[in-house]
Amino acid sequence: MLSQHPSRLDRKISGLNDRWRFPRESYLGDLLGLSQYSRATGVDISDELKIIDRLHIPQLQKILTGSIKRKPSQDTLADVTLDCLGFKWELHQPQLFHSGTLTKLYISALSQKHTDPLKELEKLLIADLPKEQPKKSPVKKILISLKINDPLVTKNAFATALKSLYSNETILHIEDVLGVLASAHILQFTSLFKRCVSLMKDGISPCTIQPYYTAACKYNEELLVTACEKWLEMNLVPLIGKQIHLRTIPQELLQKVLKSQRLFTFNEFELLKTTLYWVYLQLNLKLQAIPIYETVLAFFGSFPKKCSFLERELGQKFLPVFQCLRLHGITNSKDLENIKHINFFPETWIVRILANHYHALESGGDMFQRIKYSEMNLPAAVYERSPVSLRPERLMKYEIRAQSLVDGNWEEFSTNMLTQKFGLIKSNNKSHSLKIETVGNPIFVTFVFIFPIS
Repeated sequence: MLSQHPSRLDRKISGLNDRWRFPRESYLGDLLGLSQYSRATGVDISDELKIIDRLHIPQLQKILTGSIKRKPSQDTLADVTLDCLGFKWELHQPQLFHSGTLTKLYISALSQKHTDPLKELEKLLIADLPKEQPKKSPVKKILISLKINDPLVTKNAFATALKSLYSNETILHIEDVLGVLASAHILQFTSLFKRCVSLMKDGISPCTIQPYYTAACKYNEELLVTACEKWLEMNLVPLIGKQIHLRTIPQELLQKVLKSQRLFTFNEFELLKTTLYWVYLQLNLKLQAIPIYETVLAFFGSFPKKCSFLERELGQKFLPVFQCLRLHGITNSKDLENIKHINFFPETWIVRILANHYHALESGGDMFQRIKYSEMNLPAAVYERSPVSLRPERLMKYEIRAQSLVDGNWEEFSTNMLTQKFGLIKSNNKSHSLKIETVGNPIFVTFVFIFPIS
């Protein structure tokens, strides 16, 4: 019976200086050893370099940027020329290794220009040593080219990205941040990309929410996508709903926010008004200022009464938006008559809303909005539309939520769903309270409740 021994971590000798590595470890972790191994064994490594996708570029960047820490002085000549955007940018070898894209282009150019590109990289490492640093660059000037088709990338933004290769303290201007983000994405410049994302998260506003969200989706930056969504959840109704920038909100983003449980609104009718404004602005692109609400009502009320607006070909594309609304939360009779008058929703929707309200009244109704049986001597105008309740108490489920912006992140607080009876007895009329400790400002508080059958 053969005895089983654990696998040993044998070393392999590369070259004459007894450099070694683990058998399965990539040679790209040791450029000097790889170059010596190539010469000692006669193996042609150039073919490996020509296949750029097979290189461990992040490992190579780490080695080169870690070994070459010097910054070029003012009198140091550039040894790499980048042809891009119709301009020729003069760069230095050590700095371009911060970019994954430029690293690939540089190594590819080396493999085409030199029979032993690894030897050239070896020279670069040796030259960094203070004792052996020559007066001139050991590697001859190399030309690399990069084609960019992203419309977000401008000359100024790209110049800022290249400047950031030399310094982590390069100032990023908010007006150029989208272009710098796109440039960092193309250059595979991770640290700069993260700086742009951080700046954009802090700079979300009514005029930037759309371009930031679009860029975040384009470059698959989930942190920025989430930041845009949370900002809009808080500011859709109280802030952007009153500005012309509401027009720029993509329908996909609007629907996602309308479905969110964190969405803040003063009441459901205010949320409906905001969505009506959004549709109106989509259909009137020449407007430069948001109109008064009566103008919006008159616009939708001007269509023929044969069918509702959402049933028309013009309005069908907006149907998913209004399916996200909680129209059953609109209980004011004047608001309901307003909705019916503009002929915006299908008749079946209106019937369902009214049926839900009637069912709620038959099952007990809202004790807070009803008058007592002992107050029947009030004028008819007071209780004409207010049903009388003889029940002393009513079961209710409710939740109190609060959200606050703390250090750039939204913090959420909640009582969770509570069940309690409310009635005419004073001791039963007090709800639970939500206590929070935060330095954030502002604080958005939402009170959510339903009346179960009781």
